[in-house]
Amino acid sequence: MKTVVLGISGGVDSAVAALLLKQQGYNVIALFMHNWEEQDDNGCCTAEQDYNDVKLVCDKLDIPYYSVNFVKQYADRVFSYFLEEYKKGRTPNPDVLCNREIKFGPFLQYAKALGADYIATGHYCGIRHTDNGHFLLKAKDTNKDQTYFLNQLTQEQLQDVLFPLADITKPEVRAIAQQYDLANARKKDSTGICFIGERKFKTFLSQYLPAQRGKIVDMDGKTVGYHDGLMYYTLGQRKGLGLGGTTDGCEGRWFVAEKRLDTNTLVVSHGDEGVLMSKSLLTGKGNWIPSLPQQGEFRCFAKFRYRQPEQGVTVVPQADGRAKVIFDCPQRAVTEGQYAVFYDNEKCLGGAVIDEVYK
Repeated sequence: MKTVVLGISGGVDSAVAALLLKQQGYNVIALFMHNWEEQDDNGCCTAEQDYNDVKLVCDKLDIPYYSVNFVKQYADRVFSYFLEEYKKGRTPNPDVLCNREIKFGPFLQYAKALGADYIATGHYCGIRHTDNGHFLLKAKDTNKDQTYFLNQLTQEQLQDVLFPLADITKPEVRAIAQQYDLANARKKDSTGICFIGERKFKTFLSQYLPAQRGKIVDMDGKTVGYHDGLMYYTLGQRKGLGLGGTTDGCEGRWFVAEKRLDTNTLVVSHGDEGVLMSKSLLTGKGNWIPSLPQQGEFRCFAKFRYRQPEQGVTVVPQADGRAKVIFDCPQRAVTEGQYAVFYDNEKCLGGAVIDEVYK
């Protein structure tokens, strides 16, 4: 009997993944990762409740479970990068990094030490193992597909992976959990960045990075207000600017058009969103699954944020491993620090951090 070590979170997805693996005849071992510790009494960490749900599910399914502490690795490999990117005025995606650096990093190594033949998670995505490589595939449930967050996984990380939820939808997962009376069948899905939870982002970030107050100016350079720190704002943001009633009678709400780190200035506009549109970008070094499709330029589709519909693009690989990405149609609010993730029909081809955006 093959052994699968499953990353279990306390949520319904990984719980049903455990059930399905056991039904498929695997020897299932559940591993709960403790990745975050709060420094004060106002934190949002739900690890204790989540682990209690893990216990209830695993006892119900009669599978062994363990808890492992990756707090130091998470702080060193994910959270420090998160803070550095915000210092640079960029908008990072820590969930992508967490998958590469923790869930398929120390977790994978720990699972192998436990004797795992395979590892598994409750991600909504698929995998195809061939002699020519390991292919990351979209999930049947396109609304929940999570290949975007796995775009940085290497061939070594993917080679022994199973994704039990590849061919079932979220409503089906809920129905299975209720059918087998799993304790977390109706548990609310977690949203947002895991270590921030339900708190206001501004409140959380201010605990770690010093904020520098500065001017908010319009497109003509006129001062229309003051900001509390550039790190609190993202391109295209409309809420929380505190500029109501200052449009001099012009129509349209204010939105963030640019962040100028050299002068600590937030540039805003209203009405026409043409200033948010871009035609191309340059990535950092790409991770290709299983490999770069070809050395010369090629056509595919791309997403520049998780919920965005796929966009037609031309990718021009660079000699240093980066890539120029030219859009078929102008794109709104493409943000440095996020990921450009590439697709060819059902295949996720990989991705890279967005380094520069060209208007």
